[in-house]
Amino acid sequence: MKHIDKIQEVLEQNNGVITASQVTAANIPRHYLKKMMDMKLLVKLDRGIYSKPEIWEDEMYILQYKYSRGIFSHETALYIHGLTDRTPLKYVMTFPYGYHVKSLKQENVIIRKSVQDLYELGLTTGISPCGNPIRLYDVERTLCDIVKGNNTCDIQIVNQAMKQYAKMPGKNIPKLFDYAGKIRVKPKILNYMEVLL
Repeated sequence: MKHIDKIQEVLEQNNGVITASQVTAANIPRHYLKKMMDMKLLVKLDRGIYSKPEIWEDEMYILQYKYSRGIFSHETALYIHGLTDRTPLKYVMTFPYGYHVKSLKQENVIIRKSVQDLYELGLTTGISPCGNPIRLYDVERTLCDIVKGNNTCDIQIVNQAMKQYAKMPGKNIPKLFDYAGKIRVKPKILNYMEVLL
């Protein structure tokens, strides 16, 4: 029973969610996951990810686990940062060029690609609406991404996000301009900031 207690402990620390790799890392044989499912103490959410039966399924956390190279970006990151009140219908995730997973096309995800040099620029950790840790871009990187050319981001969302950012107490304008230079959107960012600041 001590293995089941240990799994229960991990579940408590992770908002009721546990992965097969966490079980392995804790030196618990994986067959205890099946045993706990048979006892109705766990439900399988997806391959390698389990939760307590009463827990809401955290789609963002599951996507992050399944596609670990993915970083939540664009409108999804705006939503997590509180810069838009529009709940994403599809999640936007950025992957490095060359990353291909066939099953990703069946997910509720809009795929964006990034060159390797910029892929980790502004990478931070946030909290999903269900309270689990997820990887996403910081506010400044997200603002640069949403104004970048060929983008399908709604102009109203962009305007609202820029206004919210201008009012933010923790905004970092030098970082925003630095990112804008690297992502090649400095003129667009300057236009917004000249009007709002």
